[in-house]
Amino acid sequence: MTKLKDLHRRWSKDENYKAAYDALDEEFQLARALIEARTRAGLSQTQLARRMKTSQSYVARIEGGQVRPSTDALERFAQATGTRLRITFQPEAARRSASASASRSTYAASSCLAK
Repeated sequence: MTKLKDLHRRWSKDENYKAAYDALDEEFQLARALIEARTRAGLSQTQLARRMKTSQSYVARIEGGQVRPSTDALERFAQATGTRLRITFQPEAARRSASASASRSTYAASSCLAK
């Protein structure tokens, strides 16, 4: 069976795939930041959902990038995880260079969570 990382590596040689994948980078960064904040807080999705007064399926959808959470939802997420919500705007050039760094857990020009 072919592994996903092998497919990604092969598909990344295609310019159309690479452009589409890179366009999703900010959403991936938000998902990573949400998951990291929840796990640092030692919470399951169900526990977080209770604290946010929402459903576990909603937490799963925002962590999975299936829905874009509202600022209100991000504020409740931050409060429930003991973090603070910080929204920043960056110039396009800075945003492109930030996207190149896959290890960063910020959501450039939108939302990010910070201790």
